[in-house]
Amino acid sequence: MGTVYCDLAISLDGYLAGPDQTPETPLGEGGIKLHRWKFDEPEAHVQEIAAIVDAGAFIMGRNMFAGPGQGPWAADWTGWWGAEPPYHGPVFVLSHHAHEPIPMEGGTTFHFVTGGITEALDRAQEAAGDRPVSIAGGAATANQYLAAGLVDELRLHVAPVLFGRGERLFEGVAPTDLVQVDGRATPVITHLRYTRKPS
Repeated sequence: MGTVYCDLAISLDGYLAGPDQTPETPLGEGGIKLHRWKFDEPEAHVQEIAAIVDAGAFIMGRNMFAGPGQGPWAADWTGWWGAEPPYHGPVFVLSHHAHEPIPMEGGTTFHFVTGGITEALDRAQEAAGDRPVSIAGGAATANQYLAAGLVDELRLHVAPVLFGRGERLFEGVAPTDLVQVDGRATPVITHLRYTRKPS
């Protein structure tokens, strides 16, 4: 069974999304600043960008798939990523609303899980085989897996911005000892990698 990892871009004060998220601005006010490094100078971060989607299966929350404030699924909604999402594998979406799987171009299929985080992880691990499973986000989903002690590796990309409010990482997560295993600073982002401290 492969590693379970979270690979997340956050603000310096720990937010994965800025304030005032809406379906039209799912990253919240200023949230795109967390991801500029991927688009403005991708050649300087090739290894980190490739590692984000280097998994056999992915898990995400409903808000990451569809945006905040949504009720039952819109019949024609297939996510934010266009016809060919970057995952190229099975993605398990946590939801209270059942939905048939949505196959996309490039090998991504969105599956919808109504049984909670353990069911989603079991299904993702079965689909991934020996490859890693990525807890892709958003904050509420990452926090549930972190709080349950189900994340083996935490990768953070820390942007030099302060939001003050928004969707915060580590909300509801008990004190936890981590071991830093890697770190690389650039002018626009700091890449950090942690594992859980052995008990």
